[in-house]
Amino acid sequence: MGTAGTTAGAAGLWPEDPAALRDLALAFNLKRLERRFLDDPYPLYRALREHDPVHRMPDGSWFLSRYDDCMAVYRDAETWSSDKKIDFRPNFGESLLYEHHTTSLVFNDPPYHARVRRLLAPAFAPRALRALQPRVESLVDRLLDGIAARGRFDLIDDFASAIPVQLIGDMLGVPAAERGPLRGWSLAILGALEPVLSAEQRRRGIAAVAEFKEYLTDLVARRLREPSNEEGEILSTLIAASDFAGVNGGERLSRLELLHNCIFLLNAGHETTTNLIGNGIDLLLGHPDALAALGREPLLIDGAVEEFLRLESSNQLGNRRALRDTVLGGVALPPGSYVHIGIGAANRDPAQFPDPDRLDLRRQPNRHLAFATGIHACAGMSLARMEAAVAIGRFVRRFPAFERDGAPVRGGRARFRGFLRYPLRIGGTGASARP
Repeated sequence: MGTAGTTAGAAGLWPEDPAALRDLALAFNLKRLERRFLDDPYPLYRALREHDPVHRMPDGSWFLSRYDDCMAVYRDAETWSSDKKIDFRPNFGESLLYEHHTTSLVFNDPPYHARVRRLLAPAFAPRALRALQPRVESLVDRLLDGIAARGRFDLIDDFASAIPVQLIGDMLGVPAAERGPLRGWSLAILGALEPVLSAEQRRRGIAAVAEFKEYLTDLVARRLREPSNEEGEILSTLIAASDFAGVNGGERLSRLELLHNCIFLLNAGHETTTNLIGNGIDLLLGHPDALAALGREPLLIDGAVEEFLRLESSNQLGNRRALRDTVLGGVALPPGSYVHIGIGAANRDPAQFPDPDRLDLRRQPNRHLAFATGIHACAGMSLARMEAAVAIGRFVRRFPAFERDGAPVRGGRARFRGFLRYPLRIGGTGASARP
């Protein structure tokens, strides 16, 4: 189906001399990233896999770039902790960012992690997703109608981000007229998870948590006065399983836990799905043969979504801290060792994925790590897959020809890979070569 085009697309950004690229890999430091890495990290990931797959950085942390090493960490929750109370303190102090990220589901270990996940699980069960799919299809069709009427649009603002924001808004029972700030809050809060945090990013993140908490507190109060019977709305269910309902203890969420895990639901659902849809359409735009194949064979969409997830993982990094002595890739690591799980690097490991830089809509097997695995596998992965399959599949069928209408702008982040802006227009050649 063609090549991914990332190295070629970044021609001149990385040295062609293998020795020079090896030296850059050996000096790799997540705290000192260059723009060329944020635009195209894959050549450096490849050099890390080949020359220093368990790479120690100047701050003493380790970067993992091989699939097997990343998988070993994910599978061993007894050795590798997800609790970030130690790790977030330097950047966040006692701020609301610290309160949020150390209370949300993803950055905690059992038993708290297991308790919260059980309470959220019904919202992502197969029956719930089957009920949601017609709503997603209707939303996508309305968005596509608007795009068809305009002809020119922004892939991210007008389509990719609108889908998860509206869906999570429905799930949380946020009135349609009040959803304007949701995406901005999410971007600010997740932007604070970058390896290097600027003072401005910290300020924006703290403000976003404060505003979101205040909004949710009011929304919960309204929901207590007027319970919702809307299908797919889960806020009322979560409130009933929380201290807001007036019963303490047991399998319940505290008031703080409820608020922060509602914030987490928006952040996780928005970021992953927005990037997946944007990255997927970008890949199709750069690979006319794949776009044509998907147009001829709509049933390829499920495999296509898996390949988009692998080749351009929405979430590029994970982190764990060792609770005991362990060994990774032949390297002995003591308790307290902090590792960066290179999801984007692992998903292009040739030991797991033959011809890994190639876009192959029929790739089998495709056991990528875009949604992690083990006890912390993304709870909403099936929802994200369904949203992307509906969105991209319907987009391609509705608009077999589309092209860029200006230069896209990447998010410029190391942890989350996607676009901030991506101007497109309907018509043209149906594909656009990468610059």
